[in-house]
Amino acid sequence: MFDPTDKARVFAVPPGVDFPAALVLGLNDRLAHRPPLEMARVQLVVNTARMARRVKALFDTGPARLLPRIQLLTDLGRGVGAADLPAPVPALRRRFELIQLISRLLHQQPDLASRASIYDLADSLAGLMDEMQGEGVSFDAIEALDVTDQSGHWARAKAFLGIVRHFLNDVDTAPDAQSRQRMVVERMIEDWRVAPPAHPVILAGSTGSRGTTMLLMQAIAQLPQGAIILPGFDFDTPDAVWDALSDPLQSEDHPQFRFRKLMDRLEIAAADIDCWNANQPPCPARNKLVSLALRPAPVTDQWLTEGPALRDLGHATHNVTLIEAASMREEALAIAARLRQAAEDGQTAALITPDRMLTRQVATALDRWDIEPDDSAGTPLQLSPPGRFLRHIAALFQHKLTSEALLTLLKHPLTHSGQDRGPHLRLTRELELWMRRRGVTYPDPQSLLAWGTAMGDDAPDWVNWLIGAFCCFEDTGEIDLAIRLETHLALAERIAQGPGDGSGELWQKKAGQEARKITQDMRDHADIAGPISAADYDDLFGAILSRAEVRDRDSGHPCILIWGTLEARVQGADLVILGGLNEGSWPEAPSPDPWLNRKMRHDAGLLLPERRIGLSAHDFQQAVLAPEVWITRAIRSDEAETVPSRWINRLTNLLGGLPDQGGQDALQDMRTRGAYWLDLVRAMEDFPSVDPVKRPSPIPPPASRPNHLSVTEIKRLIRDPYAIYAKHVLRLRPLDPLMRTPDALLRGIIVHDVLEEFVKNAGGTDAITRERLLQISETVLAKNVPWPTARALWKARMERVSDHFVSSEHARMQRAQPVAFEDKATGRIDGLDFTLTAKADRIDRAEDGRLILYDYKTGSPPSKDEQIHFDKQLLLEAAMAERGEFASLDAETVADAIYIGLGSSPKDVPAPLGETAPQKVWEEFVALITHYKVDGKGFTARRAMHSESEAGDYDQLARFGEWDATDAPDPEELC
Repeated sequence: MFDPTDKARVFAVPPGVDFPAALVLGLNDRLAHRPPLEMARVQLVVNTARMARRVKALFDTGPARLLPRIQLLTDLGRGVGAADLPAPVPALRRRFELIQLISRLLHQQPDLASRASIYDLADSLAGLMDEMQGEGVSFDAIEALDVTDQSGHWARAKAFLGIVRHFLNDVDTAPDAQSRQRMVVERMIEDWRVAPPAHPVILAGSTGSRGTTMLLMQAIAQLPQGAIILPGFDFDTPDAVWDALSDPLQSEDHPQFRFRKLMDRLEIAAADIDCWNANQPPCPARNKLVSLALRPAPVTDQWLTEGPALRDLGHATHNVTLIEAASMREEALAIAARLRQAAEDGQTAALITPDRMLTRQVATALDRWDIEPDDSAGTPLQLSPPGRFLRHIAALFQHKLTSEALLTLLKHPLTHSGQDRGPHLRLTRELELWMRRRGVTYPDPQSLLAWGTAMGDDAPDWVNWLIGAFCCFEDTGEIDLAIRLETHLALAERIAQGPGDGSGELWQKKAGQEARKITQDMRDHADIAGPISAADYDDLFGAILSRAEVRDRDSGHPCILIWGTLEARVQGADLVILGGLNEGSWPEAPSPDPWLNRKMRHDAGLLLPERRIGLSAHDFQQAVLAPEVWITRAIRSDEAETVPSRWINRLTNLLGGLPDQGGQDALQDMRTRGAYWLDLVRAMEDFPSVDPVKRPSPIPPPASRPNHLSVTEIKRLIRDPYAIYAKHVLRLRPLDPLMRTPDALLRGIIVHDVLEEFVKNAGGTDAITRERLLQISETVLAKNVPWPTARALWKARMERVSDHFVSSEHARMQRAQPVAFEDKATGRIDGLDFTLTAKADRIDRAEDGRLILYDYKTGSPPSKDEQIHFDKQLLLEAAMAERGEFASLDAETVADAIYIGLGSSPKDVPAPLGETAPQKVWEEFVALITHYKVDGKGFTARRAMHSESEAGDYDQLARFGEWDATDAPDPEELC
């Protein structure tokens, strides 16, 4: 197939050419006049499964013929020649072994790192081991590094790296995948030295970025019938630039650096690399422009000398559009609009970006046109329904069951999926409403049984399943991973099935099958992991799921594609959109290395952090030279302004510096084409303006107006009448929070209970002591406050106010004796069909028969002016007491009404009975109710709020914000 040569046989395909298509075309051209069996003799080695599938698909589009033997690099180890090599240790098993060793190390030296980072440390060490084995770096090379200026950090890192030595020394008997791959390649090379293969061997599509692959490429290129075919080789790079790429510390981030390294290994020059076939890039002028723009930083002065030689830059950038959107949302909408146009025109269009947030926003934007893109990345398993379900259940073992966790799982689509979900969802709704109303934060068997009993015969089996599945957790400390995993999966299947046997739909569909595969892998190797706590298991399980993806190959529009940079290397499209081109996104910032700094990596022979940037640069160079290209970025992210990708900066700076060659006009045309689409997006987002509503002041019909209120609601009627309208006319009430929190309302209830118990059962002044008050407080808090922090804080608050309350209680006892606690009252307004209700915290009777009313306030008691104009609770209770409307008391004169303040500054605040007599208060109240019941006064929203910033329960319903307190009310009579 190939003519004899004394040099290494290296071919290449220029950037912008569809590499798999060029590969197949070149093979067909070379073997067009050969016997059909010649094609079958060709051994074609490619580096990814995607490349293999694409090459096979391209061969399938032509006439019937024999195909070459297509192999993946990773398949080489399955041949007969490697049969006696030990099987590689599975990656998960190796990580479990590392976790065990790291855990022991941290147990001995806890100051080295947090235990929460065990899995990340294991993953990082495994990655370092893979790299050392792939690059052929021994541990001795690491130990020989000069670390005189790294003493503190190096001492900590060395403790962990000592773990790696154990595995590297055992590589011959228990190799990792990378180590075994290198063994396979080295043995294959040795066999080829003895007996070179007579058939053609071609390695295509690799840049040689990993040491083992580079070793194989060198060997194949020097076989009698061997050849390597490089993708995206820049034939426009001058020899002087190739010479400047030799130093990795200066040039590893250049797109062509790996080819320079290969040329050095093979002792060839760029001129020795031939073009694989006659295919030319879509726009050779753009190839020259991009090649010059991406020159290494030390030789960018060549822009001045070579830039003027570029001609017709308008033609070079004719099919290039530059989108500089104001935000990621605008960028995503512009991309989606162009993809929609491509779908309508029958174009093949691909979005290429490493930014998964951008791809999700684009997919969401496309959904408005009912277009589902074919996303090569698929869905992360941890975000799939089975992944979320399994993670929620893993979290149950480390925390006390909460209402939130319980309902999250009960509402999950996989829960109770083995049976009819209709009754399950109905009972779940009833349970949720019951827990919200009762404030059940931590459901337990007793509370769930009480609810089930109240439901009658409707739910006994369901409640028993609920209790058995969700109320069986105890933190047993550290137990073996195998036991934890089996317990976790058994519970998951039980919850997924519902009452009865089975596993429901948990393991069905592709996501379920992938989840089962992952969990089976964990089962196979859990014996090596040892004991693990519930919290560590939750972190470990989530980390393992996060590394898997679910790909549905049957979904997605055939012409609208989303690729990562890796997938884009082996694909081609009519339109290529390079999205998210900002620093930190594309290229991604190098990941911090906890073990070795940049210089140490270079000295040891490991890969530099800039390697990934160089690979990204090569991906960019290939993609930007497609027939039609969009380059997009967002000027601002959610947090701050972004920095354009270095490649955009280089391209725009070069064009801007070549006005005589039409560079500035070409750049402006690129931006103008982008501005057209941005204008379309803004037009799509420019919804018709809606006039803001006026300040509501509804007037309901007489029959619908409220006919009963409590004394505590009169303050709201005065300050925010609309809230009374919403609650009593519309009958809307705020939904109680699912997770009850230790808020001011609960604190008030607790204090009321404590003080009532303290005073009611005192039996005399001898029991009015600080010790008894605090003892009762501790009992009530332990029973009703399940939050340890809140319990401690509220206990401390009671201790602070106890002295004041006890001393003032002695004074109260000398003045009068308690006769009623939590006593209810009902007052009626004759002729208005209106009822006022009240409940007094405490009522005392003096020796002369007069009454004293008390109300406990855990916050600040209202001032005299506030009581006169707004907060009329105690004043109205005094009026109702004098009218004889309390259930356990006859009509008596009220001598006093007092707020007992128990806030940060405890004090007693009396009601201004001397200024507003109870009879007068009642008359004013009747007049207020008459305004609304008879006169048809509007229920104005936020009529007299305490402050403009005070939030109301019904502000959203009133659309507060579209109007403010300065707007006049808009009375509206309702039918």
